[in-house]
Amino acid sequence: MAIISIKNMSFTYPEMTKPALRDINIDIEEGSFTVLCGKSGCGKSTLLRHLKTVLAPHGTITGEIDFRGTPLAEVDRRTQSAEIGYVLQNPDNQIVTDKVWHELAFGLESLGFDTPTIRLRVAEMASYFGIQAWFMRDVTELSGGQKQLLNLAAIMAMHPSLLILDEPTSQLDPIAASDFLETVKKINRDLGTTVIMTEHRLEDIFPAADKVVVMDQGAVIATGSPAEIGQKLRGMGHDMFLSMPAPMQIYAGVDSDLACPLTVRDGRQWLTAMKEAGQIEKQTIPLEAADPFAEAPTVVELKDVWFRYDRDLPDVVKDLSLKVKHGELFALVGGNGTGKTTSLSIISGVNRPYRGKVWIEGKEVRKYSDHELFRGLLGVLPQNPQSLFVKKTVELDLYEMIGGPKESRRKEYDSPMKKETAVMGMAQLMHIEHLMNHHPYDLSGGEQQRLALAKIMLMKPRILLMDEPTKGLDNHFKRELAEILAKLKAHGVTIIMVSHDVEFCAKYADRCGLFFEGNIVAQNAPRAFFAGNSFYTTSANRMSRHVFENAVTVKDVIECCSKIRQTTF
Repeated sequence: MAIISIKNMSFTYPEMTKPALRDINIDIEEGSFTVLCGKSGCGKSTLLRHLKTVLAPHGTITGEIDFRGTPLAEVDRRTQSAEIGYVLQNPDNQIVTDKVWHELAFGLESLGFDTPTIRLRVAEMASYFGIQAWFMRDVTELSGGQKQLLNLAAIMAMHPSLLILDEPTSQLDPIAASDFLETVKKINRDLGTTVIMTEHRLEDIFPAADKVVVMDQGAVIATGSPAEIGQKLRGMGHDMFLSMPAPMQIYAGVDSDLACPLTVRDGRQWLTAMKEAGQIEKQTIPLEAADPFAEAPTVVELKDVWFRYDRDLPDVVKDLSLKVKHGELFALVGGNGTGKTTSLSIISGVNRPYRGKVWIEGKEVRKYSDHELFRGLLGVLPQNPQSLFVKKTVELDLYEMIGGPKESRRKEYDSPMKKETAVMGMAQLMHIEHLMNHHPYDLSGGEQQRLALAKIMLMKPRILLMDEPTKGLDNHFKRELAEILAKLKAHGVTIIMVSHDVEFCAKYADRCGLFFEGNIVAQNAPRAFFAGNSFYTTSANRMSRHVFENAVTVKDVIECCSKIRQTTF
């Protein structure tokens, strides 16, 4: 029986002519696990929000959405609150109380459950999700992964029959994301809860799905099992195939008659079978040559930096020293709460260390005025792009960075024509030109990320600090982002990036550093850095390291597989 049935549904936002959703027809079976995927801005979040009426966006809707055979609009709010759970992208947007235990109880209190029932369910959920150790803590003390797990536990305490998750791991490090997704799988498997999930990080969740729905430009373009979807997208030549798990991408680039692997384990077995058949042989890819930035001038330097947010709190950054060279892309990876974002705030001068010094282009950061720092020297892309949005439309938000028609903040923008050219050019570069009349808060997570980057780039900074720049972006735009960053580097821009996206860092960074307990414990060129890691490494590396030493990207593995063994007698 279908728990959700969507029939001929279309939706258009106010004052828009192009529909955000077009003729959607989907049936979600009770107890199933459905993954909804597609490019950023394709309509995934818009569709999910329609599955709970209190979250549905304003606009014109046609068609029908049924919940267990009843039109969703006729299902009362209390039933929807109890039966349909929804986990948002940003965990901070969903937490409403100050204590962990109170957050677990809040939904049950709102539904009017008696105290014994609330105590029982809270205890049960805390035990099931392993929350006992931080049960009495303030939610402000939790890491991003813990907050998202708390959101999930608070929803599951209400025993929903349908669980909807909208990019729940977008702000989590790889290990926390993997743990969270394993918990979601466990809920579906152990409790029989129906799961509908959107996720750009398909490596961990794709193989667990019963059904995959692929969307593009507001329409469903493919449905089926994970294996069927891979074949369909490959046959269509659709660029959504770039978002498929690494084993499937590698399989698509190699001539093989064996079954398509879905997981890293399947991929390892597939490569082993090819090796035993003599189709490939063990290879070692040379590590990076000498550092190309060794002779470049240092533009950002931290020396013996210590920082804590309050005198009575523990240190967040501990004895940190770092040098970043001119034109380099330096990527910081590491777990949530290790001090990466705090380090960026120290570089930008927002937070000041109580010990140690920070230099920007040879001058102490504290000796710069804010105008000197943020008008052409530093550009900062924050983890939450919404913190940059101050106007009612995307167009006005872009103009806000360079001044209105009668105001000139930089000599490059001293006329209305130059401003219009700059704004439209940047909008086209970031693929948001069709969103100029939208409110920034109405955009998808990936679209908001692109708008935030566009605003920062209009200031033409020489040093770019980026906190999770690929969050919410599909693989297609990640590749375009990499091209943008490469152009900036070619013009002498230095980039420091904090990221949980190890695939992106491995492919495009010049140097990577692992942050742990407030300091950088290891740094190296990408191949040397990731090839030696077990968890902070790529799926391609985990899949192929037993055959191809030092292969860290999908391209590396495909190239190694293309070298057919030549036997000499």
